[in-house]
Amino acid sequence: MNSLVKICGITTPDAMTAAIESGADFVGLVFHPASPRYLAIEVAAYLAGYVPESVKKVGLFVDPSEDQLALTLSSVRLDMIQLHGQESPDRVAEIRLKFGLPVMKALSIGEKSDLTQIDLYASASDWLLLDAKGTKEMPGGNGLAFDWALLDGFESPRPWMLAGGLTPETVAQAISRLTPTSVDVSSGVESSRGVKDVAKIRAFIEAAKTA
Repeated sequence: MNSLVKICGITTPDAMTAAIESGADFVGLVFHPASPRYLAIEVAAYLAGYVPESVKKVGLFVDPSEDQLALTLSSVRLDMIQLHGQESPDRVAEIRLKFGLPVMKALSIGEKSDLTQIDLYASASDWLLLDAKGTKEMPGGNGLAFDWALLDGFESPRPWMLAGGLTPETVAQAISRLTPTSVDVSSGVESSRGVKDVAKIRAFIEAAKTA
C-alpha cells in the first residue's frame, strides 16, 4: 500500500493548489506564532476554504490554550488537530474529547528510550507523528532527521506519520525502510525558510506515491 502524504506549513494559495493537485492526502496549517509558517486565522480560513473533502486539513498547535483552539476552530474548518508541544497524554485526551476532532500527537525521537512515549500516548491519540528533536520554540519544521535505525522493527499501535528532514530525494528510501502510514514534510519542500516551492511539493508527492 502506498504511503499517504502530508504537506505541512502551507501559507499561500499556490502551495495549497500544488499540494492538492499533486495528490496530497493531508495539508497542514500552522498556528504556532514562533513558526515562520504561522498563519493568522483569517488567512488560514481562506486557504482551508477551497480544500476538497478528500484532503484532510490538519491544524498544528503547540501547547494551545482552550481559547486558542476554540477561536481557531470557530473560523477554520479543520479535520484534525496536531499537538506538537509538551502536552501530556491526559491533555491530549482532554482536547480530543472537548473539540470532537481526531488528534495527532507529535513525539520527538532522538534515542531508543524515546520510543517509550509511544505507549503512553497511543490510547489518547488517533495518530502519532514521529519527528526529530527540535527546540522549545520550534519543536518541528527544522529540517532535521533522526536515525531511522531507531525504528527498525517498529510496529505502531496507531496510524503514524514519519517526519523530520524528509526531501524529494530521501522520501522513497524512508517509505521503503519504515513503511509509515504517512510521511510529513515541511522544510524539505521549501526554497527558503517558510517559503514553499511548488516544484518541490510536486516532486515530493510523486516520489512518495511511487515508492
